[in-house]
Order: sequence, then structure tokens, then C-alpha cells
Amino acid sequence: MTANALPIAKFRLGKIVSTPNALDRLTQEDILLGIQRHQAGDWGDVSEHDRAANELALVEGTRLWSVYHAGNGVKFWLITETGRDHTTVLLPEDY
Repeated sequence: MTANALPIAKFRLGKIVSTPNALDRLTQEDILLGIQRHQAGDWGDVSEHDRAANELALVEGTRLWSVYHAGNGVKFWLITETGRDHTTVLLPEDY
């Protein structure tokens, strides 16, 4: 894969929504990069247990959860719900 190639999407995101707090604290670039990584199956800073759970969720169609850090150091999550009807961008304190 070349440096400019987009990663392959492993699942549908559905409607992408965000908490107001995440929109205030994250840049659009941070959010878009997180979405690309999440959809490509790069789960970010999750434990091995959660990584394995996400891999199983890809097969079973259940909830997917990723953890990333923005350029300013703010931790944020992406959660795609069971059924793949929507994905939420949020900060841990928004959960």
C-alpha cells in the first residue's frame, strides 16, 4: 500500500454522530483520521482483550470500540453500535 492509499473499510459506520464535548476538543482532522483507522480495523489503544472482542464483533456484527489520542493529547473513543446503524465520536467522560 502506498502512503496515499486509503485503508480498506472492514464494516459500515452508519450515521456518524459526535458529542458536543468531542466537537469542542478535537479537530476535524483528528476525527477523520480516527474514523479511517476505526473502519480499517486499527482499534488504537485498546487492550488485547478488547482487540480480540472487536475482531469477534466484526464477524458477529456486535459493537466495535476504538481508542485514539488527538494531536493535542485528548483521548477519544469511536463506538459503532450493533447493527452498524451509527458510530459515535466521544470523549471517555461523555460515556
